[in-house]
Amino acid sequence: MKKFLSEFKAFALRGNVMDLAVGVIIGGAFTALVTSLINNLINPIIGCFSLDGFSGLSVTVGKATLTYGAFIMDVINFIIMAFVVFLLIKAVNKLATIGKKEEKEAEEAAEEEEPKPTTEDLLAEILEEIKKK
Repeated sequence: MKKFLSEFKAFALRGNVMDLAVGVIIGGAFTALVTSLINNLINPIIGCFSLDGFSGLSVTVGKATLTYGAFIMDVINFIIMAFVVFLLIKAVNKLATIGKKEEKEAEEAAEEEEPKPTTEDLLAEILEEIKKK
């Protein structure tokens, strides 16, 4: 039992599991934010083109009521959510590129500061090594 608990502790406290937990929490908060954007800003604008918006659209077939308007709104919500995630990923990639560019410029500047040995210096070092042998 003690070995089982120690294995579980090692699993639960691994970096990947903690990163995943943080991702899920931030993802939930992000989803709530985008849902609020859709419900409070975008859906009312879409509702201007229809009296009740799309969510009230339905058709009855026999005893079943098919609410295709709600499906249309879910598709629109998905597209908006995907677009927002795309913009977020694009911004993160841009920031990562800027960071890499600054690192590369710093490395190039450091390389330029170091004096490169001349051919004569290299030949002199080779000659000294030969004389030592």
